[in-house]
Formats: sequence, C-alpha cells, structure tokens
Amino acid sequence: MEASLLRQCPLLLPQNRAKTVYEGFISVQDGSTCLFYHLFIYFFSKGRDFHLRIELPEDLQMKNARLLCSWQLKTILNGYHQIVQQRMQHSPDLMSFLMELKMVLEVALKKKQELCPPPPPPQFYSSLIEEIGILGWDKLVFVDTCLSTIKLKAEDASGRKHLITLKLKAKYPAESPDCFVDFPVPFSVSWTPQSSLISIYGQFLAALESLKAFWDVTDEIDEKTWVLEPEKPTRSATARRIALGNNASIHIEVDPKHPTMLPECCFLGADHVVKPLGIKLSRNIHLWDPENSLLQNLKDVLEIDFPARTNLEKSDFSMDCGICYSYQLDGAIPDQVCDNPQCAQPFHQICLYEWLRGLLTSRQSFNIIFGECPYCSKPITLKMSGRKS
Repeated sequence: MEASLLRQCPLLLPQNRAKTVYEGFISVQDGSTCLFYHLFIYFFSKGRDFHLRIELPEDLQMKNARLLCSWQLKTILNGYHQIVQQRMQHSPDLMSFLMELKMVLEVALKKKQELCPPPPPPQFYSSLIEEIGILGWDKLVFVDTCLSTIKLKAEDASGRKHLITLKLKAKYPAESPDCFVDFPVPFSVSWTPQSSLISIYGQFLAALESLKAFWDVTDEIDEKTWVLEPEKPTRSATARRIALGNNASIHIEVDPKHPTMLPECCFLGADHVVKPLGIKLSRNIHLWDPENSLLQNLKDVLEIDFPARTNLEKSDFSMDCGICYSYQLDGAIPDQVCDNPQCAQPFHQICLYEWLRGLLTSRQSFNIIFGECPYCSKPITLKMSGRKS
C-alpha cells in the first residue's frame, strides 16, 4: 500500500514512524485555465493541489480518522461533507479513501466549471480592443478586467449625457450582448454575427435622437415646476406628480412616443380644489395644441400658473401626513386630503386606511371607506387603490 500511496499521492507524506499522521497535498486535474493580464491571454492545462492533513487511530481504521482541510479545499467540498464522511466510514484503508476523495473533488470541480463557463478565445479580446479603438476610447466609461462588461457614453442633441451598459457573452459576436439603458421604452438591438460595438452604438445614438422630444418635455417640467414625485426622476421615468398649490397636485403620464400630446391626468387633493380643475380640463381640451410644449398646454387648458421654483420652496408643498407625521412613507407621499376647506389636512393613503379601519363608526363598501377625519371629524372618504399593498 505504501508504494501505491506514494505513486498516487507523492506530495502526501507520513509525519511519524507509526504512520498515523499524513500531511501534504492531493492533486486533482482541473481542466483548462485562463490568465488575463494586460490584454495577453495564456491558456494551459494543469492540476490543482489541495493541502490536507489526515490523522489515523492506532488501528489505522478510516472510520475513526480525522480529516483537516485547507480553506481552499473546504470551499471546493462545500456541499459534499456528508459524501466525504460516508467515504471515510466505508473505505478499508487510507489509499482507498484518497482515491474516493479525488473522485469527489473532480466532480465538485467539474460542477464549479459548469457554473463558471470557460473564458472566451483570444480572438474575443483582440476584436473587442479593435472595436473600441474604432469607436473611440473617449467614449469608454468602464470596462471590467475580463472585458465582459463595457459602459459607453454619449450626448444627445440637447447635451444630455447617457450611458449604455453592454454585457458580452462568451460567443460574441455570434451572440448579441445584453444591453442596459435608462430609456422610457424598450431598447431592441438589431444584431447579426457580423455586427459589432460600432453598430450597437449607432443604434444607441438613433434611439437617443428619437427620444429627444420626450426628454425636452420632462426636463422643462422638472426645471419650471415643483415635481413632488419622483423625487429624483430618471431618464426612464414617464410619470410626474406636479404641485398645484397647498395639498393639491396633478399626476401626469407622458407618452414617450407622443410627448406633446395630452397626457393621462389625475388630480389629487380636496374635492373643492380639484373638481374645478377637472371641469376646466374637460371644457378646454379643444385648446390643446401639440405644436406647443406640454407644460404650456397644461397652463392654457387648466387656466393656471404652476408654482414657480424661483419663488417658492418645495417645503411649501411638502406637508407631512397628519397621522404618521412624516412626508415619505415607503416611497409614498401624502395623497389623501380632507375635503373640509378649513382643515385640508393631508394623509398617506395607508395611514388613513389603517386609521379609518380602527374606528367603529367607519363603514366600507367594496374598496371605498367612509369615516371621519382624524383632525376635524368631518366626513372623509377613502377610495383604496392597489398602492395600499
């Protein structure tokens, strides 16, 4: 057995005369390895050595042995501890156990390689470097060490900066990369095996040009009105909740393909404030002119001037909820207002729902709850939407 053990595991040596303690390395084949260093790629096949120590009892029975592993070996064998224990219990001697351990390690390493696929061929990297050079290194914002994630920047005709993130696959360019952009519409890439980063970047620029009118509209709203939600709009955000005055606002949904057309509108606030606005919208809808900006059309149709950012602070419109005494609650702001003009206290929908549900005098009909205002005790009605959940 000693000769076989030395032949199979030449780096695992006995540590005492009784040969009850062995320490050293066990070697296992690990397929191909790739090193990526300063754009030079080296491929080679090699085995991996794992440090371990085996302590045997005096009778040399494996079922009572103790196996001590290095942290690398523990990592590889994570999830295989029970199998290793079974092999120790049933192996007649150390040599048999080590052969079983090698088999378990090879299986574990193979599964790990399946989860982490092999690196792409050298042509993958050389073609990418060439494509980036043609595109212009000044457009490159980020690239990871494996050249699998690339970020490129661009400016639209209005000077807005945009990013596109590309996740390249091992079979690039045979397979299209995954593209991530901050657009209000899906960004679909036309791709063939002959395509490249240059073709994607061209499609990216064309998409920016097609969305210029949409971003011009949303930028004007963000710059000239008080947008309550979202607090920090992204380029993909199509909705805006604009302050109209104390405890009143309008929620609009802009169509990215037709940004100057009449958007979906929803008024939020006390009935005595928002109902007249709804009447004006219906009465003046014929005045809507797609040749004008969306903001100017809203002013003309609603017969109002939006509170200007130059004259007022956002705190003038950001009244805290009368129940939880906070403005933001799980990303929502107060959108329910008492209809009593002398009260006009705002509430979060979920706060008012929980409050009314706890009152014996409240009643509910389908998704509408009727109760009393927590502040003025006047009748208040809450129509629940899907936002509660």
